[in-house]
Amino acid sequence: MGKISYYTEEGLNRLKTELNELKTKGRAAIAHQIAEARDKGDLSENAEYDAAKDAQGLHELKISKLEEVVANARILDESTIDTSQVSVLSKVKIRNKKNGAEMTYTLVSEEEADLKTGRISVSSPIGKGLLGKRVGDMAEIKVPAGMLEFDVIDISR
Repeated sequence: MGKISYYTEEGLNRLKTELNELKTKGRAAIAHQIAEARDKGDLSENAEYDAAKDAQGLHELKISKLEEVVANARILDESTIDTSQVSVLSKVKIRNKKNGAEMTYTLVSEEEADLKTGRISVSSPIGKGLLGKRVGDMAEIKVPAGMLEFDVIDISR
């Protein structure tokens, strides 16, 4: 039994699409590489064939890992998110106490994290430091550069 992860419906659909492409186009491309390498003659001295077989093994491993993630994925019902404290899928507005900069992040699973769109992983230092906090709380978060202090200004979904 793998680790249960929580996803938005959109995030889970993206994973399922990726898995489908790996199983169809990805497998077909690798089979083609293997066939091409096989056509080049003696398999005992064929580095291209060995490389293609290695790539196939890695590809199948990626598929089985992704299948496990999808099998253990649960969709979060965004309507049931408690906005009294920070949790997965909370949208959190924080202010850096040192420089006054305000940021808004949505806490998501590690696989859905994307800093460009403001989605940070619940397992990142900032994500972990914000979990369970309430509006008005101060979060002290240890990052590689030292200790950061943030005021939690708002929690929404």
